[in-house]
Amino acid sequence: MSAIEWVNGLMDTLGAPGAGVAIALENLFPPIPSEAILPLAGFAASTGRLSLLAVLLWTTAGSVIGALALYGVGALLGRDRTVALAARLPLVKASDVERTEAWFLRHGTKAVFFGRMIPVFRSLVSIPAGVERMPLPVFLTLTTLGSALWNTAFVLAGHALGANWTQVTDVVSAYSKVVLVAAAVAVAAFVVVRLRRRPASATNGTSATDGTSATDGTSATDGTSATDGTSATDGTSATDGTPSGTPEGSAPPPAHPSRAAR
Repeated sequence: MSAIEWVNGLMDTLGAPGAGVAIALENLFPPIPSEAILPLAGFAASTGRLSLLAVLLWTTAGSVIGALALYGVGALLGRDRTVALAARLPLVKASDVERTEAWFLRHGTKAVFFGRMIPVFRSLVSIPAGVERMPLPVFLTLTTLGSALWNTAFVLAGHALGANWTQVTDVVSAYSKVVLVAAAVAVAAFVVVRLRRRPASATNGTSATDGTSATDGTSATDGTSATDGTSATDGTSATDGTPSGTPEGSAPPPAHPSRAAR
């Protein structure tokens, strides 16, 4: 049984609430996008199987319930756990979370409202709202309004097209792909920029071959090494004009008596 057949059977069994249940589950486990469920529900209403008003009300209720569940996930996760999880991700810094948090505090209401009309993000936007503990009445109001607009547009399109309701899905599928490609490009750009900014520890000024390495000016071969000017081969060594063990400026020891007799 396909996902569309399952949703169709759910509406046959439960009526308009079945469409609401499908939309709520789509927020949590999106095996089938709302862009397919909503026009199908509109088509069912056009045939008289369901009430159009009931479909609009129940699908909006389903959207709000699903969003509220994800809001709860974000609230349970909390800011501290979010920062800790982000710190474990490669190329992600705690400062990235702080900037995202600052942005959400400024634009969170717009993000929740308009985010309900963007595929993929329409579900995910509820999580940061929960993490930041957006006031629940505000979240519910914005989510209800945004979901009502989105759902109404697709239900009415399916109702108007009737048996051709799949045309709506085809159009929105292209829109969803554009959104996904844009998101992928943004992620790729973030990775590239972050890799370029990351210090190259193996070749920078603190590496094993740099100015503080074993071959630099303070190494075993530098001016303070065993071969430098203070070494055993320099001007104060055992091979220069001052014999080893004779203090500088003092007279040499007297010759051996036997040598003097010769």
